Amino acid sequence: MANWGLALVGGALLVLSACGNADREPRLMNLRSSTDGPDEFAILPPQPLQLPTDLAALPEPTPGAGNLTDQNPMADGIVALGGRAPVSAGIPAADAGLVNHAARGGRAADIRAALAAEDLAYRQRNGGRPLEKLFRVNTYYKAYFRYWLDAYAELAKWRAAGAATPSAPPKNATR
Repeated sequence: MANWGLALVGGALLVLSACGNADREPRLMNLRSSTDGPDEFAILPPQPLQLPTDLAALPEPTPGAGNLTDQNPMADGIVALGGRAPVSAGIPAADAGLVNHAARGGRAADIRAALAAEDLAYRQRNGGRPLEKLFRVNTYYKAYFRYWLDAYAELAKWRAAGAATPSAPPKNATR
């Protein structure tokens, strides 16, 4: 009789633990730091201070806006790869033709919000089984497996079509 009671209590705990975070956004990737220290990858040191050649040309201080010593990893990466750093938040004139061609079939102004809502609904439907939730098993790869692109099949398809493709590591290479 004691075994039935223990099984009943264990089952009730399992059901309650699986339902415990139903109101929160599902997290399929269970990545946690094992320490209480700071996240060193979240820290961006400022650029070195430099005295401008013309102090009168300095921008007017704006509360909440960035300053000249703030890092801009995206622009720095573009410059490092040989491109031109964007000077405004809009689409550069040189890229306007490309953007218009890509949007020739129409574009949704709220695409980010729509995709975020659809992804949230998908993650809620594919959040894992009760034991996976209880033991915080990573369910990200299982949930999105059918959306993965087979890189080698795509490589073969484009090579067969005559497109110039970069080299790729052998399919059985270890990572």
